[in-house]
This record gives sequence, structure tokens and C-alpha cells, in this order.
Amino acid sequence: MRKKQQLVTRRGFMKASALGAGALASGIGGGKAAFGIGKKKRPNFAFITCDQLLLDAISAHGCSYVRTPNIDRVFHQGISFVESHSTCPVCSPARSSWFTGCMACETGVVSNKRAINASVPTMGTWFRQNGYETVYSGKHHLPFAYPTEIKGFTVLPNGRGQGDLLDPITSRNCEAYLRNRRSKAPFVLFAGFVQPHDICYYAMFWQAMTPEKLPFPELAGQLPPVPPNNRVFPREPKPLAEGALRYKFLSDDQWRYYLYAYYRMVEMLDADVGRILDTLEDTGLLEDTIVIFTSDHGEGAGRHAHVEKWYPYEESVKVPLIVSCPERFASGRKDYRHLVSGIDIMPTMCDFAGITPPPQMTGRSLRPVLEDRPTEWREFVAAEWYWAGWMIRTEQFKYVWFPDDPIEQLFDMTADPWETTNLFDQTEYAGILKDHRRLLNDWEASLSRVELSPVVKG
Repeated sequence: MRKKQQLVTRRGFMKASALGAGALASGIGGGKAAFGIGKKKRPNFAFITCDQLLLDAISAHGCSYVRTPNIDRVFHQGISFVESHSTCPVCSPARSSWFTGCMACETGVVSNKRAINASVPTMGTWFRQNGYETVYSGKHHLPFAYPTEIKGFTVLPNGRGQGDLLDPITSRNCEAYLRNRRSKAPFVLFAGFVQPHDICYYAMFWQAMTPEKLPFPELAGQLPPVPPNNRVFPREPKPLAEGALRYKFLSDDQWRYYLYAYYRMVEMLDADVGRILDTLEDTGLLEDTIVIFTSDHGEGAGRHAHVEKWYPYEESVKVPLIVSCPERFASGRKDYRHLVSGIDIMPTMCDFAGITPPPQMTGRSLRPVLEDRPTEWREFVAAEWYWAGWMIRTEQFKYVWFPDDPIEQLFDMTADPWETTNLFDQTEYAGILKDHRRLLNDWEASLSRVELSPVVKG
């Protein structure tokens, strides 16, 4: 309660002084009336991303084992899309979709350490040539994780390392930029956080977590529960069965400690998100800024005994997507109805900025949904795997297909949200299976594939 009162007091002070010396010195004028009411001033964008965050690893989404007051702030001031999906649950492909509004096979980034095909317009270049100041801090991974140059963006120096070291640098870079900027142009500020990706390294050293010697025994009564599908393995296409990072050998206690550690890394992320939000508020920029928060992919978290990502199950392909702008969107609303995807971010930003979007974008603008206006929406979303496998998700069902594999997957996501029973060869679902095959065939035919960019070492 104390924190909320402090925020209100800060906001009230900044409203009163928005046209004062501080605002003039920073080159920022206008305030809420220009954007929130008159809508003549183009919004700023704070695009905050993270790596490997589960959709439900946020306290605002009902998780009682983690505290995320700052990510919750974005939620309470905006809209959270519960049916939000990664276009490909791997770092580089998913990120290429954010910056282009296209699927990975349309950007040429079908696996890690590939650059976006030069023929595909990207966010930094597109917004900069349309009058935006574009600034980047943190993880990129297209192809390098922490490049010193990104086409279309001014890159703030960040260094190398893991999330526990680099994320505070990223958030402080963003704070310094926001407090010291002089341009009167609207901005796109990209903050690429690494956490909770550090959980990957925790999994690598599972041998230290033997049942006879678990760390911190005093935490035993506070550990999260093992997910109900931890020991459930539905029939899978061969690439999934062979490629999964599946830790069947871990005990229940080991999984509980794993989840405990994961949630602490989520809380590290939350603290750095808070630094950016506080700075936007302190500088009087928050009300003119659309904040977008998302993750490139999810995390196995012991579901189907998985760690990390790489698979079409919910733990890997579902990601948070929260969009907020105070006094413009309905606040604190969860949208369960619209199937959305990482390809929708770029067209949404273009729509709010009043910029004609690049040609051949596959995504759709979320603006009418955010503004609660009637709109026809898509029937399904899709995700891909290394230019071969595909997932089609409709309102009720999920369909997974890999070429030349006799096993397909069909899950009833309403009756079986933990994906325990593969229905693909059950007679009563033959018609549904056929419909989803058709959707996939039509979807693939609609895409504008480009030449794959080479893998870059380093």
C-alpha cells in the first residue's frame, strides 16, 4: 500500500511540473492532453522484453510463489493477453518476429544466431525513417546476443555475461537515456532483459542436487508444487521425442528447488522492469508512453519433465504479452478471447504511431482489441520449429505436425489444458484433425518465405 501511495504522489508532482524547467530541459512537452485526449502527439514506446518467462510465472496471473509488483504494475495499467504465443519458442526466431511482424520462415531466422534477411524491413529502421528516436539496450540475438551495432537503433553499451550481471546494466542504461534525452521526437526504447534465462545454467548442474543433499533444507515447506503433468508423456512426433530436454530422473524435491530458483530469477527481472517504470513516471513520460512487456518463449518448468524451451507444449510456446498506457486502455483486464502472437507487436506499434506498416507483414494490429472496439479476429495462431514442424492453435484445439512423421498431435485445450492426451488417431476427432490440417496447409501457402540467413559463430 505504501508503494502505491508513493507512486500516486510522484505522478501528481510530475503532472504539476510537466511544463516546467525539467520538462523543457529534456525536450519533452505536451503531456497527457496531447496524446490521451487530443491524440495529436505520437506516443512513445517502451518495449520491455525478457527471455524464458512462463505465462503464469507472474503474481498478477495468479502465481503465489513469486512476487512481481512491477510487472503487475504494467498489468494493472493495461491489458494482458492470456492467449499469447511465441511464433517459434527459440530466442532468435521469436525475436525476429517482434521486429518485423513476420514469421521466422519469412525473416530467414529459423534458428539461433541468424540475422534477419536484408529484404525484410525492421522496427528500428522503419520507425527511425518515420521520425522516431530509436534506442536499444540489452539482449538482441539477431545474430549476436549483445551487439555494438543494430541497424536502425542507437545501441547503448552493455557488455557480456548472464542475466544476473547484465540486466541491471540494461535497466540503468534505459534510466540514463530517459533522464538525459534532449530530442523532441517520440522514442522507441527497447530493453532486452535476459532473466529468467539463467535457469538454464541451474539445470546444467542438476548433479549437485542429489536427493541426499538438497540445498537449503529450511525452505522445504515453502517450495512450489510439482506440476500435475510432470510425469505425463503423450505420444509425440520423433523430432519432439528425441530433441526434448526432458529430465525424467529428477525427484519431486529437485523439481521443487528448481522452480524455487526460477521464481527468484523472475523476481530479479521484476526489479529491473521497475527501474524503467519508475523512470518513466519520474520524468513525466509514462502517460505518453505505450509500454509493451513480453517474452520470446516460455520455460519447461518441469511440465512433461521439460526444462528450457523448444517444444509446442504450453510451457514453451505460451508467453506473457501485456500492453499498457495509463488512461488510454482499460486497466487490469485479462483478454482470454483473442489468439495473439509475437507477429502482432510491430503492426500494433505502427498503428498507434500513425505509420504505414511495412508491406507483407503477417501480423495484425492489436489496437482495436486494446481499445475495446468491435473487430473481426483470426481463427488461429501458428508457431513453427526449424522450418519443418508447425503448431496450429484454434480456440479449443492445438494441432502439431512434423513432415514425414506418422504421429501428429491434437489436444483439446479446454478439456485437457495440461496436454496429457494426444487425440490425433481417435475416430471421433477425425473431422477436427482434417480441419486443422487444412488450416495449416492454407497458412503455409500464404507465407512469403525468404532465403535462410547463414548461422553466425561467436
